[in-house]
Amino acid sequence: MPNLNDIDHLWGSDTAVSATADLGTVEGTSRGQQRVIRRLMTNPRAVLPDGSVLPAGYPFHPEYGAGLPRYVGLAVDPSEIVALIRGQILLEDSVARVPQPQITVTPITGGLSISIKYTDAATSTPATLSFNVN
Repeated sequence: MPNLNDIDHLWGSDTAVSATADLGTVEGTSRGQQRVIRRLMTNPRAVLPDGSVLPAGYPFHPEYGAGLPRYVGLAVDPSEIVALIRGQILLEDSVARVPQPQITVTPITGGLSISIKYTDAATSTPATLSFNVN
């Protein structure tokens, strides 16, 4: 796989700046982790039972994302969220399909605690992501 870079932007933070004051870039495992978090936190377009529409986080890619923030405050079955996360992260080229990612979802006050252990596809090394959605 070629050495790909993205703009260094961790969800919920400012875009990183390089040592020369340019946009910072990220590659390797960190790039993959940023892409996984972005996918999980981005809201896809959704049509509610009353017919109203929740807009997509990426208007030109309305089906992109898991929309985890939309589950905050709802009574959710953690196993359904695990299945949603698994389906979404396996769409990322940085996540190896074998061994299967290990995903834990725990309801917390005001949100969800997510822990994902997976193998980085490019390096075959273990990677871990842990974050809260609130």
